[in-house]
Amino acid sequence: MKYNFIACLLLSFCFLFSCKKKQEWPARDFKQIKEKGELTIITLNSSTSYFIYREEQMGYDYDLAQDFCNHHGLTLNVKVAENATRLIEMLKRGEGDLVAYAAPVQNELKDSVLYCGLRQTTRQALVQRANKGDTIVKDVTGLIGKEVYVERDTKYHQRLLNLDSELGGGIRIHKVSEDTITSEDLIEMVSSGKIRYTVCDEYIARLNRTYFRNIDISLQISFEQRASWAVRKDRPGLANALDKWFAENDNTPVYRDITKKYFELSKQFFYGDYVAPKNLPKGAISVYDDLFRKHAKDTKYEWQFLAAICYHESRFMNNLTSWAGAAGIMGLMSRTAASLGLTGNDRMNPDLSIGAAVELLDRLDKIFRKVDDVQERKKFILAAYNAGNGHVNDAQALAEKYGANPCIWEGNVQKYLEMKSLPEYYNDPVCKSGYFRGGETIKYVASVVTTTERFKRISGGKKNKGGS
Repeated sequence: MKYNFIACLLLSFCFLFSCKKKQEWPARDFKQIKEKGELTIITLNSSTSYFIYREEQMGYDYDLAQDFCNHHGLTLNVKVAENATRLIEMLKRGEGDLVAYAAPVQNELKDSVLYCGLRQTTRQALVQRANKGDTIVKDVTGLIGKEVYVERDTKYHQRLLNLDSELGGGIRIHKVSEDTITSEDLIEMVSSGKIRYTVCDEYIARLNRTYFRNIDISLQISFEQRASWAVRKDRPGLANALDKWFAENDNTPVYRDITKKYFELSKQFFYGDYVAPKNLPKGAISVYDDLFRKHAKDTKYEWQFLAAICYHESRFMNNLTSWAGAAGIMGLMSRTAASLGLTGNDRMNPDLSIGAAVELLDRLDKIFRKVDDVQERKKFILAAYNAGNGHVNDAQALAEKYGANPCIWEGNVQKYLEMKSLPEYYNDPVCKSGYFRGGETIKYVASVVTTTERFKRISGGKKNKGGS
């Protein structure tokens, strides 16, 4: 009787354990995903995979996953991991269905994950400036005697050490130890001439070439490295669906447009000195001056301020659409325009576009109403117009957390907006909008402020009633 009782207890324990295990690892292959109607991806915040820009979700991996979901009638959900290690941990725990990120292919993981979907073969590339007169290194032996800057204790640092050994020494490797310097910062430093060489993954180099057209990334310095999306081993149906979709769609117009969007189209906004068209009368700035005056009337905005935004959004050209989808002379995103009552085609109507832009400025003015100084608030409004208010709110929260002034732009909020390209900052619990590349927005704010003053001088400082 005693042994029967113990046996029953053991059977009950095994039954409960098996139920708990079954509950922890629910069957959720592609059939169940389609029945539920949603797919959850796990990805990383980065300039290539996933980020939020002007309040819209973007990224190469995100856009491809969205297109896959559109094809199968699924809603896409996103979970962001703190780092690459956490990607696989979250996948194994069932927190998402798919790692939508170029994760390195590792043989030791093949018993627990299936590599599928987007597969990439990449190498590490030398990034060097390619201005007129610059000498381009075309062979790794040309690096002997050259100074190359890389982040300390990264795979790029290790590859340079190995290459230096292979060449018998001579590469002058500078290990950048500052926590606030990223690979993309080093690329910008190459472009500006502060340093001559750095190293990064080829796909990161390709994306950054859309920001900095004066860099050469043609010299590969490593063997091929494979990377792929991944699902759990117990989801072969999802893996097969992803493989089939990529095989059928890797040369379609949509797929090509996504690739072009991130790795070919220029990401630079229109900055630089204003040059007045020759056919304009004295004191005029553009052919749209009357519309700027009309929409600035009885507002707190100078018409020259509206004109300066327009200049840096479109150079007063009404037939442009940016890499991100901003269109019309005021560079309005489709979703933002819709929230202001405009259709996609309305954005190409200068009158409607300027009117909607003023409404957007008013909306942002209310969001940043705690910034008491009107001129200071304009900088916050401009930053949010360019980046989306979520990133500026994050920068304010970081500024407050670290003892800076959340209501002062220069040296305070500006500093922390730039910091949002670093994991320790964009993963901070006070940040709600994740990764952001703040350098372009900082240039944008400074450029619009400077151009506004220049436009005032050109136009004789004429204002509308109600314009400040």
